[in-house]
Amino acid sequence: MTRDGRISRRALIGSMAAGSAAIALPALGQAGWPNKPVRIVVPFAAGGTTDILARALAPELSKAFGQQFIVDNRAGAGGNVGAEAVARSPADGYTLLMGTVGTHGINRALYPKLPYDPIKDFAPVTLVAGVPNVMEMQTERAQKLGIANVRDFIQYAKAHPGKLNMASSGNGTSIHLAGELFKSMTGTYLVHFPFRGSGPALLDLLAGTQDVMFDNLPSSLPHIKAGKLKALAVTSRERSAALPDVPTVEEAAGLKGFDATSWFGLLAPAGTPAEIVNRIQQESAKALATPGMKEKLLAQGAIPSGNTPAEFARHIEAEHAKWAKVVKDSGAKVD
Repeated sequence: MTRDGRISRRALIGSMAAGSAAIALPALGQAGWPNKPVRIVVPFAAGGTTDILARALAPELSKAFGQQFIVDNRAGAGGNVGAEAVARSPADGYTLLMGTVGTHGINRALYPKLPYDPIKDFAPVTLVAGVPNVMEMQTERAQKLGIANVRDFIQYAKAHPGKLNMASSGNGTSIHLAGELFKSMTGTYLVHFPFRGSGPALLDLLAGTQDVMFDNLPSSLPHIKAGKLKALAVTSRERSAALPDVPTVEEAAGLKGFDATSWFGLLAPAGTPAEIVNRIQQESAKALATPGMKEKLLAQGAIPSGNTPAEFARHIEAEHAKWAKVVKDSGAKVD
């Protein structure tokens, strides 16, 4: 073999080794995941239940993995802005979404052109918690209007059509749809005001510039306990352990079958390695099962879950069917 031949052979071997190393890098990177901070995108403004749950879970995941899990609020379009951002992110385990019944159960039926596919564009990780909504008013506002319960509210709304404002965390959210379902089942007309999250909507409700809201219970519970908000009813089929003296909408107004509960769960971009998805689910489930976390969430009106990716995927599919019917029956539209 000539000297040139030997050089060529060495070059070829070196090139093959470099190629092998390049091929191995993704596998090594995956095995070493996470080696940098992980973002949990909350598709609503700070202060709402989605944000509260993400910030409760993030420190636990940071401890478990030895890397920071950082909450990133990306509000807008009923959660669609944040959800789309995650759907378009690299499927490397470093970007997660705290999805909701709105982003993954309601919006496909409500928005004619959704910028992401709730099924194809995401890998379900785990259901974090289920939450009832609460129909509420600012306490002084309710007293001024002579509203002490749901039947009083319906009577006043029918006598003054279009005079009551209904705040929500955005078009297509469970807070919005709970109100739309209530309107359709009671024959009342409430003017919908969508905000960029539950937090900003609550501020206006507390200020008395909005009349009613069907908020997720955890974000409103402190204000209810402080006497600033009056809870008229919870929107679940059963009473909440956090507010045992507050009736359900069905009990309070005889609206048979009324049920508008919310849920929140972690999702990753489609194509995220199953090993990473499973590791996040396992650590999330461990955190949600600890007595401290369970007690904290239950006290806020949330029911912790931590189910498997497959179970969460089935839950999302079922929610699509349920909320598509609610949207159709209620006649809800994006404003």
